[in-house]
Amino acid sequence: MNTEAAPSHGSGAALAALVTRAEGLLAAVPQSLPLLALRFALAIPFFKSGLTKWDGFLTLSQGARYLFEQEFKLHIFGSEIPYPFPLAMATAAGIGELILPILLILGLATRFAALGLLLMTAIIQLSIPDGWANFHLPWAAMALALVVFGGGRIAVDPLVMPRCK
Repeated sequence: MNTEAAPSHGSGAALAALVTRAEGLLAAVPQSLPLLALRFALAIPFFKSGLTKWDGFLTLSQGARYLFEQEFKLHIFGSEIPYPFPLAMATAAGIGELILPILLILGLATRFAALGLLLMTAIIQLSIPDGWANFHLPWAAMALALVVFGGGRIAVDPLVMPRCK
């Protein structure tokens, strides 16, 4: 006498239907919400870094001066090359790290702001090559997504340029 129950094909179909329904609910999340989250996630570390570079209006901090003049080097082809025009680079980085995140938070010129932060990330990668896995790769991925998809509808871009989404 066999008391083993035969596997039910109904439970597999029910599971598939549940997964399909869950996937449909996840797909219904408006695209603008994750784009808004990406904008904030990318903006915050850059903005915080930008705040550390200033001791007042357009007055570079001593720390920023020291880093760009003494510590930071471009690691290219196995060589360590000092930054060209280190104070100009520090000033540009400090301005970019404040203005571009503000543009991202507002969703204004989102693609261009994200592109600027993507380029800054590339330079940071050349300066601090060990940070790629923990910092630079996620920043680059977030910036690239915003360059490709824009800021979404929860942004100023669609109000200024109706074709932007």
